[in-house]
Amino acid sequence: MQGKYLDRKLHKDIVDYLGAFPVVAILGARQVGKSTLAKMISLEFNNYLYLDLEKPSDFRKLSEPEIFFEAHSDKLICLDEIQRIPDLFSVLRGVVDRNDRNGQFLILGSASRDLIRQSSETLAGRIIYLELTPFLFSEVESVDGKKGELLRKYWLRGGFPRSFLAEDEKFSFVWRENFISTFLERDIPQLNFSIPAETLHRLWKMCAHNHGQLLNSSKLGEAIGVSHTTIRSYIDILSQTFMLRVLFPLEANVKKRLIKSPKVYIRDCGILHALLEIETFDDLLGHPVYGLSWEGMAMENIITELSDWNFAFYRTSAGAEMDLVMMKGRKWVGVEFKASVSPQVSRGFWNAIDDLKLGEVWIISPVEEQYAIKEGVKVSPLGHFISAIKKRV
Repeated sequence: MQGKYLDRKLHKDIVDYLGAFPVVAILGARQVGKSTLAKMISLEFNNYLYLDLEKPSDFRKLSEPEIFFEAHSDKLICLDEIQRIPDLFSVLRGVVDRNDRNGQFLILGSASRDLIRQSSETLAGRIIYLELTPFLFSEVESVDGKKGELLRKYWLRGGFPRSFLAEDEKFSFVWRENFISTFLERDIPQLNFSIPAETLHRLWKMCAHNHGQLLNSSKLGEAIGVSHTTIRSYIDILSQTFMLRVLFPLEANVKKRLIKSPKVYIRDCGILHALLEIETFDDLLGHPVYGLSWEGMAMENIITELSDWNFAFYRTSAGAEMDLVMMKGRKWVGVEFKASVSPQVSRGFWNAIDDLKLGEVWIISPVEEQYAIKEGVKVSPLGHFISAIKKRV
């Protein structure tokens, strides 16, 4: 299983954009499969050159970058771990403009565009950014096995390739523990953040314990011994390095007192479980995070696959609540998450529907088939819901 390559949905988009832009950037967490995907894409190009900027030999090749790029001006050049040489972007601009063609550079980075903002400042109009996430559930469905078992495996292990494809749960868990340590001890310092690894680890674990709940920066700051503004900056770092998702509340024109604090989720459910020391699915079943783990996993898939929608959550001080509100133009869709095959919803759910006048609401649960519980309200498997929304014009 470890050597198996799974097709990534982003593959076709990257190839298409290389035909339309001089530079395509693939951003995402370490070990998410960026390099593997780039090498698969290379098979579709006759002239392709790959440089791993973490390898000293490849790094040295760019001691005189303009000369190097001029010598390979006919090739698609892939620069992996571009954040290692942020000053390179000013050179790329001149090279791109001189060559005046699309498909010149494919750059891979482990930091968000905010952390490599030099690229947007110097390559405006010449670059497009795409984010590669861990495996989506729709990408692992080709793996052999019963669908229910596959869903539980994905839900427990998360989508990082080496975690999901590990031989067994033990190796998957050990890999995720090592990933967390490496991220804190090596990756964060390499991005020029002078934050003690232990401090960031404590915050990360506290976010795991508060997964899917409202962010209280003051409370977190008191627990760790830093100010609430420092907590916010640390949250931003974990968000920009693809470890956290901050979901903001809906700003709706309703005559209700709305909750204004954002929610925080650990983006990969496997990393969430490793931070909480959840090793097996039985452990997960007995853990208080069970329902919120399902919510975060399903939500991350939805937000990634339906990226042309806008997302928020809705909650009032009176208790009306909808886990996710999807918006595109005048179309609003409500989404609730329940980790039960016979989901039960609260009065707050129905109140939220009334407050927002939602005509379409879905309850995403680990069920096998879709069914309606009321006009406009359906219970659905995750994949069916995503497919149904995608089919719309």
